[in-house]
Parts: sequence; C-alpha cells; structure tokens
Amino acid sequence: MAKKRILPIPGIWSFTVPVNAAAGALLGYMVGSTNGAPFTGLLLGALFAGALAYVLVQHVGSRRTGRLIGAAATAVVGFLIAGFAGFVFGAFVGLILSWFAYWVGLGLYRAGLPSYATMGEVLWHNSFHLICGLIFFFLIAPIVVVIPLSFNAQDFFTFTPEMLALDPAGYSLKHYQDFFTNPDWTRPLRNSFTIAPLATILAVSFGTLAAIGLSQSHVPGRRAIMAILISPMIVPLIISATGMFFFYSKLGNWMEGSLGMSRDLVGYIKVVLAHAALGIPFVIITVTATLVGFDRSLTRAAASLGAGPVRTFFKVQMPLILPGVISGALFAFITSFDEVVVVLFVGSAAQKTLPWQMFTGLREQISPTILAVATVLVFFSILLLTTVEFLRRRSERLRGITPS
Repeated sequence: MAKKRILPIPGIWSFTVPVNAAAGALLGYMVGSTNGAPFTGLLLGALFAGALAYVLVQHVGSRRTGRLIGAAATAVVGFLIAGFAGFVFGAFVGLILSWFAYWVGLGLYRAGLPSYATMGEVLWHNSFHLICGLIFFFLIAPIVVVIPLSFNAQDFFTFTPEMLALDPAGYSLKHYQDFFTNPDWTRPLRNSFTIAPLATILAVSFGTLAAIGLSQSHVPGRRAIMAILISPMIVPLIISATGMFFFYSKLGNWMEGSLGMSRDLVGYIKVVLAHAALGIPFVIITVTATLVGFDRSLTRAAASLGAGPVRTFFKVQMPLILPGVISGALFAFITSFDEVVVVLFVGSAAQKTLPWQMFTGLREQISPTILAVATVLVFFSILLLTTVEFLRRRSERLRGITPS
C-alpha cells in the first residue's frame, strides 16, 4: 500500500513560517537580553519558532496535541538555559508560540470576518484586538506583579535571585502572618470593616430614596438636584476632604460639648458620615439605571388593590430594583473601604483604616507587609466585582434584556 503523501499547507513558507519566526525573534531577543546575548537570542528564537510552526501546522493536525508538543519542546529548551525557572517560563512561551502558529497557519485570524474582507480590514480587526490586549496588560500588570512579591522571603520590594530561580527558599508567608497577627494591621482592618458597612448602610438608604424620588417626572429641579448629589464623584477629592474637615470639625465639637459623646465615638461618626456622602452618588447612579426599565404600572396596580406606599415599595418595587441597590451598595462599600484622603482629614489615630495604615507603611517604615495586604485587597475586590457583574446580568434577565 502506497504511503500517503502530506501536501504542504498553502503559504506555509511564504507567510506562516516568517510570521512565526518574527514572533520568536522578538521573544528570543528579550530572553537573550537578560543573558547578555540579545542578537544570539534573536537568531535562535527566530529559527526555533519558525521550525516549530512548520512542524505543528504541517504534521500535527490536532491543535490541542500541537500546543502540548510546543509547550514541552520550549520547556526543555528553557530548562537547558535557566533550570527549573526556565522550564516553567518555556512551557508558558511554548503554549503561546504553538497557539500563534495554528492561528496564523490555519487562517484563524480571519475568524469572525466575512469572506470578502480585504487584507486591510483583517489587519485592522486584529490590530484593534491587539491594542485592546496591550491596554489591558498595561492596566493589570502593576497589580499582578504585586502578588508574587507578597510571598518574598526577604524584606524587599523587588524579586530576589531565589524568587527568579523559583527556589522554594525564596518564598514565605511571613508577610501574611504579620498582617493577620500584628496589631498595627489588625486594628486598621477592624476599623475598615466597622466603618465601611455602616457608611454603606447610610449610602444605600439615602441614595435609594433619592434615586426613586428623582425618577418621578413631577419633581421640580430634579436635574439640578441630581447634579448636586453626584458632585462628590466630580469634585476633586482633596477639595471635598477640606470642606468635610471644616464642616465635621464643628459638628464634632457640638456633639462632644452638647451631647457629651466621647472623642473616639465622635471620630467614628464623622468618618462614617463622610464616607456615606462619598458612596451616595454610586447608589443613585446604579438605582437610577435600574429604574429606567421599571414598569410603573405595577405600583399603580398595587395601589389600586389597597397597598400603601410603604408596602408597595417593599413588595413590588424593591424586589425589581434590588440588583441595582446591591450593586450600588458594593460600590459604596469599596469606596469607603479604599478611601484614604478623607479619613486623613476627618478622622484621628483611633479611626486609622487599612488604606491609612498602608499609606503610613509606604511613607514612614517601608513595611513589606503592604504587599500581602495589597494582594488580599486585590482578591477581595475581584470577588466584589464578580458579584456586581452577576447582579448586572440578573438585572438584565429580569428586565427582559439578553446579557452580552
């Protein structure tokens, strides 16, 4: 039986291999620069990526298998160059190169485009996605870098040679241990989780009522009132903090002198009220957006059946606008939890919050525990934003809109 001949993929030598070689040259130049031989890395990277693209596209039909082969081959090369760290980095680079080889070789870069699209349209389509990816990388890279640094076994803000070599001795949980056991950090954490929920409750209560009232067409001057209520989002925070300082200082003196409240309690009240004022605009915006699709005939129907305004609100209106209310509450909570400028003006040492302690740690003592705190806050924020997105989709489903 005659052996089946493998026909070459059209354009593999004129397009696929050169494009992949160029990508490999760029990666090789970066790796070679770290080892003091940039042009050697450029040449070897181009040869390796071009050969890998030819083998995968021409001889490996399964893309999943091809990506595994590419990752394994590049991991071996990385291990020979830089040991275990090079092995891990090489596997990651191999996945990228093998994916790129199939993307170019099989014409997947035209996916989602009509067959009559010109080369310029294809180029712009993919360039647009590349630009968006670079912008996303530019925004997320400073946050991602903090996460591995938080496991540094040394009291440094930089990667040590042991960390770069992926040596277990270079990693430690001591910064996390310090965060959860040191009173200098646990006290601000407790303050943050005391102030933020109280400020959120006030912001949600006042913001929801304001949004419902301003959604009524018969309210006079509602646009001007809306502009005033959301002004804390527009006015520079330092100006708002200065105004709050003068206002709440007089209020605090009155509460201490006339009501006999302790200074610490007055300090907490001032910070809670200030943070509530900052969170109200977020609640108003999210609840107002939810009320845009609200069917007001439901409230009229409830009233015609004998339900009072309060019962109508909690039984009819509130369940439908609840996703917007919760979304606003999450934004108000994040605003209070992450805020540092206002609390510096309004609060005292007894009300020191977690962001305040982080600011002090950077300015006065350069504590590496900040890296562990930042990592915890990153994952906490991701959890909250995931909840917001889930509620957004649920709100769209309730309003009959298909989530995108």
